[in-house]
Amino acid sequence: MRKLPLIAMLMVVAGLSACGSTPQRGGTIDRAPGGSGAPPTRGGGFYLDDGPGANAPSNLDAIPDAVPKTEPLHRGTQRPYVVMGRSYTPMTRIEHYKTRGIATWYGRRYHGKPTSSGEPYDMYGMTAAHTVLPIPSYVRVTNVANGKSVVLRVNDRGPFIGDRLIDLSYTAAYKLGILGSGSGMVEVESIIPGAPPVAESPPVATAKPLAAPTIEVAALPPVAPIAPVAAVPIAPATPAASTAATAAASGSYLQFGAFGVQANAESYLARLQSQADWLSGTLRVHSYDGVFRVQAGPYPNETAAREAAERAGQLLGTKPVLVTR
Repeated sequence: MRKLPLIAMLMVVAGLSACGSTPQRGGTIDRAPGGSGAPPTRGGGFYLDDGPGANAPSNLDAIPDAVPKTEPLHRGTQRPYVVMGRSYTPMTRIEHYKTRGIATWYGRRYHGKPTSSGEPYDMYGMTAAHTVLPIPSYVRVTNVANGKSVVLRVNDRGPFIGDRLIDLSYTAAYKLGILGSGSGMVEVESIIPGAPPVAESPPVATAKPLAAPTIEVAALPPVAPIAPVAAVPIAPATPAASTAATAAASGSYLQFGAFGVQANAESYLARLQSQADWLSGTLRVHSYDGVFRVQAGPYPNETAAREAAERAGQLLGTKPVLVTR
């Protein structure tokens, strides 16, 4: 994701946003968290290490929303860019924006890693990643299903899968009630510091059929040229790198993650593809036994697979699990 660092763009586990120590990949599956106040700190209830950390705040409900304020925009995040064959043109000024779409979240795997703004990702902060909103800027995010609402600071780019609209911090997802499902339909509306509040819409009721998403953005004035920055190499999209869940052929594979929710597997796959072009041609989501596994392969033999695993450990900061079928 990230620098377009993203937490989801220029570093996977070693440069996105979320995880302190090098994890072993491929074991746990995401499920709904239990309890109230602070989610459980054991990793078994979440896929891989994207659940709460060992030192999670005791009461996530007490963490305050972001407070909108006027800030200079990050020039390096205003240039058009391409990810996975799709072009994005970021907004270059704070303008009215309101639309509905799918929200996902990212957790401790990216905790402390750089965001697109250069700031470290704080999974317990009230932040979000968006593909085109100015960085930094502020938004109100409302869960369409339950009416819960939070104010977040946008400081990262993403998500880049399908119809995903916004990536939330762990705490934001908890407060909105979408941790367990991994995703949910939300309404995102920009907040312009110092501007009079926009007339309130009727409260969001329980989920109803939604009209096609719309984006309201005022016309932008010409923007002064921005000094060139180093281009981020992006692997060309190929049919082999499809995110569709498929059954894997026999052979040796490297497993980077296992998920109980397909949307989470696809989101993680996209991040790997954007940061490890040497793997993107072999990465796929394989589905079997009700689990969606992000794997690279097949490799001709275990020796080749182990060599690739060592390279992943050196370049990505995480070592995948060798799986042979």
